[in-house]
Amino acid sequence: MSVIILLLGASLTVALIFLAAFCWSVKTGQMEDDYSPAHRILFEEKKETDQNK
Repeated sequence: MSVIILLLGASLTVALIFLAAFCWSVKTGQMEDDYSPAHRILFEEKKETDQNK
């Protein structure tokens, strides 16, 4: 029975850490740019290469 209480406490701690990380990422603007990541792969900039080599 004590193992269940220990595992329940550990899982709640991990869940709270992930919730805090998610809230921090939302507050700092990590989730705001939802347009360009999906289109970045379609409109990739071509790097200039030296054709004379």
